[in-house]
Amino acid sequence: MLNKIENEIRNEIYKALVELNYVTDDFKIQDIILENPKDASFGDYATNVAMKLAKVAHKSPMMIASEIKERVNLKQMHLTNFEIASPGFINMTLDIDYLMDIVNIINREGSSFGSSNKHNAESICLEYVSANPTGFLHVGHGRGAAYGDSLARIMKKVGYKVNREHYVNDAGNQITNMAKSVYERYKELYGLDYEIPEDGYHGKEIIEVAKQFKDLYQDKYLNNFDLALFRQFGTEKLLNNLKKDLKSFNVEFDTWFSETSLYQTKQVEKVLNLLKEKGYTYTKDGALWLKTSNYNDEKDRVIIKSDGSYTYLLPDIAYHANKLSRGYSHLIDILGADHHGYIDRLKAAVEMVGGDSNLIDVEILQMVRVVENGIEIKMSKRSGKAITLIDLIEDVGSDPLRYFYVDKALSTHMDLDLALMKQRTNENPVYYVQYAHARICGIFEKYQSLGKEFKLCSSFDHLDKNKAKSIILKLLKFPTLIEEIAVKRLVHKLPHYIYELASDLHAYYNDEKVLTDDVDATNEKLTLLNAVRIVLKESLNLIGVSSPERMEQK
Repeated sequence: MLNKIENEIRNEIYKALVELNYVTDDFKIQDIILENPKDASFGDYATNVAMKLAKVAHKSPMMIASEIKERVNLKQMHLTNFEIASPGFINMTLDIDYLMDIVNIINREGSSFGSSNKHNAESICLEYVSANPTGFLHVGHGRGAAYGDSLARIMKKVGYKVNREHYVNDAGNQITNMAKSVYERYKELYGLDYEIPEDGYHGKEIIEVAKQFKDLYQDKYLNNFDLALFRQFGTEKLLNNLKKDLKSFNVEFDTWFSETSLYQTKQVEKVLNLLKEKGYTYTKDGALWLKTSNYNDEKDRVIIKSDGSYTYLLPDIAYHANKLSRGYSHLIDILGADHHGYIDRLKAAVEMVGGDSNLIDVEILQMVRVVENGIEIKMSKRSGKAITLIDLIEDVGSDPLRYFYVDKALSTHMDLDLALMKQRTNENPVYYVQYAHARICGIFEKYQSLGKEFKLCSSFDHLDKNKAKSIILKLLKFPTLIEEIAVKRLVHKLPHYIYELASDLHAYYNDEKVLTDDVDATNEKLTLLNAVRIVLKESLNLIGVSSPERMEQK
C-alpha cells in the first residue's frame, strides 16, 4: 500500500512536470525523491524536485513548486495537504482516512502481512556458522547464527527459496588434533600418563566425549589408538553438542554439508584436475599455486603445500563448485572478520570452476565483545574458560541475545552488554518491545475479564485518527521494509523498526484510554491494537525472538 501511494505521488508530480516541459532525457520519474521530514509538523513527505529542476527550467524553485501545485490532484495522491516551503521544498500530508485501511489489511492477512512471492524464482544457498566440530560455539559464532537465521526467515517471507546450510569442517588437521585430544583424555580416565597435542583441544567438552567413549568401549582402545574411530566418534558427539546449542538459540539448518563427503565422492580430486587442465595452476618451491591474482586477488594462493597436504582453499573451491552444481541462483556466505581477505580468492575460484563470481556474495561479521558494567569479560565465571554461546544463553536467555546480535549492522563491531540484557525494565530494548506485545495482550485480557466481547471493526468513525497516525505510518512501512531488508541483507533495520513501533504503541497507550464505556470507540481502538500486535509478533519472529503475552517488571 505504501509503495502504491508513493508511486501515485511520483506519477502525479511527473505528469505535472511533463506538462510544464521541465522533463529532460536525463530526468526519470525515480529522480523524484520522497523523504520523511524529521519534523512531523512539515507533513509526511517532502521532495526537493523543484530545486533539482531550477537550472533546467531557468526559474526559481519556489516558482516551479507553485506551478507543480497548480497541476496536481491531491485526491489522486491520497493527500490532504501540499505546501511549499522556502527555498522550494514541497511538503505533503497523507490522508489518514485512506491510510486507516492498512489496519483492515493486517487484521485480514494476519502473520502473512508483508509476505510476497516476488522472489520465488530465486533459489539461495545461505551458509552461516560453519564452525569446526572441535568444541563449543563462541560469541562470534552466535552473531553469525543470529544474523544468518534471521536473514533466512526474512528472505523466505518475500518469496526466496532459501537453503540454510552449515558446512561441517570434518576432514582437516583440526579433526585429527581433536581425535588425539580425546584419546589422551581417554587415557587420563584410566589413570595413565597423557599429553594433549601441541595444537590439541583442552575444553571440558573433550573430557565429556572421552567419558562417552569410555562408557561405550571400556578399555578396548586404550593401547590401540584408532585414529579413524576417534575422529568419527568425536566429530559426531561434538557436532551433536553444536546442534543442540544452536537449537536452544532457535537456529536450525536444512543441510549439514560434510567436508569429508567431498573427498569420498572425489569432488576435490575432480576440481584439482579441472584447475590444472584449465591452466590455472603452477608449481613453485615444491608447492602447487593457484593463479587467483588473475582475478583481482592481491596474490596467488597455495592449494597444495610442499609436503603434499592440501590447504583449506582447495576443498573450499570443491565445496563451492558443489553448491553451483545444485542449481542455486545465488550463494551467500556469512564469514568471520578474519576471512575478509578471503573474498577475492573465493570469487576467483568460482570463476575458475566455470561459475560467475557475481553469483556469490560474502557477508563479513565484525568482532563481538562481551561487557559487564563497562568492563570487557573474556572468561566465563563458571568455567574459567573462554565465554561460549551456551554460557551466554544460560546467563541471559536466547531472546535478548538474538535481539542484541542483530541490532547492529553486521559490518560494525559490537558489545554485548550482559547487565543491560538482564534488566527487566524499559532500558532494555528487548524487554521494551516484548512488553509492547504483552501490554496489548493484557488489554484484551482485561476487556474479556469485564465480560465484554471484542468485535473487529472495518471503519473508524469513533477513533481519534490523528493520535493513531504515527502507528499507522509505521504499519504501512512494514512490507516495504521487509523487502528492502531481504534484498540488501540489512537485518539490523528490523529491530530498529520493532523498537519504533513499540515506542509508538507505548506513547499511544499513555495518551489514549483504550477501554471506555463507548463500545464502538473501544472496539475500534482494539482493532487498531490487534493490527499492531500482529506486526510486532511477526517482526519478532523474523529475528527469532518470542512474543510473550505476559511479562513481569522488577
